[in-house]
Amino acid sequence: MTNNVENKVIIVTGAGGGFGRLVCQKASALGARLICADINASTLNETVDAIKSNGGIATAVQTDVTDLKRMKTLAAHAVETHGSIDVMINNAGVMPLSFFSDHEAAADAWSRCIDINIKGVLHGITAVYDQMMAQGRGHVINLSSIYGNFPVVGAAVYGATKTAVNFLSESLRVEAQGKIKVTIIKPTGVPATGLGSGVVNGEAVVGILGQNAPSYLGTLMELAEGKVDPKLLDPDQPGYAALDPSYIADAIITAIDQPWGVSFGDITVRATGDGYIL
Repeated sequence: MTNNVENKVIIVTGAGGGFGRLVCQKASALGARLICADINASTLNETVDAIKSNGGIATAVQTDVTDLKRMKTLAAHAVETHGSIDVMINNAGVMPLSFFSDHEAAADAWSRCIDINIKGVLHGITAVYDQMMAQGRGHVINLSSIYGNFPVVGAAVYGATKTAVNFLSESLRVEAQGKIKVTIIKPTGVPATGLGSGVVNGEAVVGILGQNAPSYLGTLMELAEGKVDPKLLDPDQPGYAALDPSYIADAIITAIDQPWGVSFGDITVRATGDGYIL
């Protein structure tokens, strides 16, 4: 089979963990050249060291996605190191779920969410835009969420940022059509990524669960306690309840592993028994 990932120069933000680290590792295994970026130098270096220990090509660039100058420096490093930028994956993000009534406790987290989830993606796009247009081809992959599909309680700010990611992505696709491919990745709930650590009010998850809240929250509780029915953790079972992050990473790799004339526009990956209503 043709390997369309091999030798591509790929920038990944939020590469220090979660989807970002997994994508870096999977892309490297297929022969890609990675530029790994994260604000956390320690976890970032762990990602790069692991790739290099397996014979892969990767460099680490400590980067704050909210700082446009640093994002442009990141892009310049990719060009100086490898001569091009084939793929930009805007993966860095935070999820401060909370109600409007939580505004006193959530205000700082909301501001950070807007800076990272919206400005960070915009900075990622603009940092690579000129290079990709000059090359005549490129691919931007933006991490959105099913929360961007429809407004629900408990996710006003987070959902708004992900809706903005959708708008930025589609606008880029229309403006750069024929030169820059654009893919929107919309993960559902993926407990193992650690994204939930940014939640301000745990009760705010009710918005995405609706009528399924009592049963699915019970499942998550059993999962945390190690008491869940093993069938719910088996991806070969139709009731698979907690999506492993590797399936999202695989979807991203699948989007990259296409000929330059083929673009996957919008990808949602679900666990069939996840209980989410969006």
